[in-house]
Amino acid sequence: MTGGEVYDDTNPGDSDRVPFSTLDLSENTQKALVEMGFSTMTPVQERTIPPLLAGKDTLAFLIPSVELISRMKFKPRNGTGIVIISPTRELALQIFGVAKDLMAHHSQTYGILMGGANRKAEADKLVKGVNLIVATPGRLLDHLQNTKGFVYRNLKALVIDEADRIMEVGFEEEMKKIVSILPNDNRQSMLFSATQTTKVTDLARISLRPGPLHIDVEEKNQSSTVTTLSQGYVVCPSDRRFLLLFTFLKKNMKKKVVVFFSSCNSVKYHAELLNYIDIPVLDLHGKQKQQKRTTTFFEFCNCKTGDIIVYRCCGERARHPRCRLDCAVSIPPDDPRDYIHRVGRTARAGKSGKSLLFLLESELGFLRYLRDARVPLNEFGFPASRIANVQTQLEKLLQKNYYLHQSARDGFRSYLQAYASYSLKKIFDVNKLDLAKVGKAFGFTVPPRVNVSLGEGKNSTSGDKRKRGDDDDNEGDSDAEDVPGRDQGKERRKERRKEQLGKKQVEKEAYRKEKIVKVDDNGQQWGR
Repeated sequence: MTGGEVYDDTNPGDSDRVPFSTLDLSENTQKALVEMGFSTMTPVQERTIPPLLAGKDTLAFLIPSVELISRMKFKPRNGTGIVIISPTRELALQIFGVAKDLMAHHSQTYGILMGGANRKAEADKLVKGVNLIVATPGRLLDHLQNTKGFVYRNLKALVIDEADRIMEVGFEEEMKKIVSILPNDNRQSMLFSATQTTKVTDLARISLRPGPLHIDVEEKNQSSTVTTLSQGYVVCPSDRRFLLLFTFLKKNMKKKVVVFFSSCNSVKYHAELLNYIDIPVLDLHGKQKQQKRTTTFFEFCNCKTGDIIVYRCCGERARHPRCRLDCAVSIPPDDPRDYIHRVGRTARAGKSGKSLLFLLESELGFLRYLRDARVPLNEFGFPASRIANVQTQLEKLLQKNYYLHQSARDGFRSYLQAYASYSLKKIFDVNKLDLAKVGKAFGFTVPPRVNVSLGEGKNSTSGDKRKRGDDDDNEGDSDAEDVPGRDQGKERRKERRKEQLGKKQVEKEAYRKEKIVKVDDNGQQWGR
């Protein structure tokens, strides 16, 4: 659970939950909670909301924030009373969505500040007066330093959500500047973090008042994930990975599934391939424009069943309170915390959910790190006879389809370079991969040549200190796999193919328009 979310976090059988009606909340907030479908508190909410309503500094937040400015009868002319800081634009949008619902019957104003949005429009609204602000660090600091007429002298509460992630992605300096600029007199501070790292402790020291109330919501829970989540792994050789994924998705097309990959180009390739073979998917990754990412994200949140989203395991997370999943499928991340975040939207509100992790035999050592993080995984069996053998058809498709072939090359290269960047080298050793088998997973009979050293020497995504622009100012994230001269090489290959087949033939190869024999679960046809 994040501080801004108010959905149920435990099993429906918990009959001893405390209702929200027992809290001293305003009538407007109580009415909004009823309309949002929430009547009782989760254990986390039960332990954190009362101290926050009493004015304590602690580790969590949203209902008390709204109540605070409501009780103080904030008006636009009073400026900003609440600032909520989020590490990513996607999470900021999610928190903003919850705040919007929660404030439906309140007169106070609210807004969002984030990279990729119209800065001038944000500044105009700030000058008019925004009582509650949700923001990413870089854009907030920009407005604090440069927007004249931004009134924040009446600030009553500072909320820092996912503080550990904020520090991980390189916003340490921005946070220090923000805390130093914002007024500290009579300000309540709330810091929410999944882990207690040295950097988080330092941030708490400079942002919270002396003697803050610390609430540990995990002491009664021996697992880092919910009990209704069925978690498992399957040992799958590289050359069978796509076949297993294809089979799994075909059998779960009426469920809401999220699939995680390690790079943008891998996401793009698999989304193009799956859409072509009639497994409709949405794709979401850091190279997309912010508007596209936002639209895709909420399209997935709003659909009920029968949709799959292909996700890149970076900043984006399906963590909107209305975005509940049936299943999460993943290649191994570099950090157990990333795995916990990935599966965090399945099995919510007491419903069952599944998580499936694909591992190579050489990657089984990663299970020890998951156990240390209190993540229980069971081994799942997947009989070879039940896996759709569409390898031949996949290879033929890539041979006939120029554009899909190029996308597969990019995805293959990106996968290897992302693998080479993992920090757990003893477990994820790119030099021990069977490249021929990895190539099979991408549809190649013979794998392309790739310089994997381009990915080595880089820190993993989870430990990489990123520049502010990556999450806050750029429209999309840059990928480690970009290579100088790559576009020129692609053009030369395209021209050679035109010489061999003729221009018209190449133009007909757009894979969304051509009619090629496809393969279904029985290995005969892809089938529409």
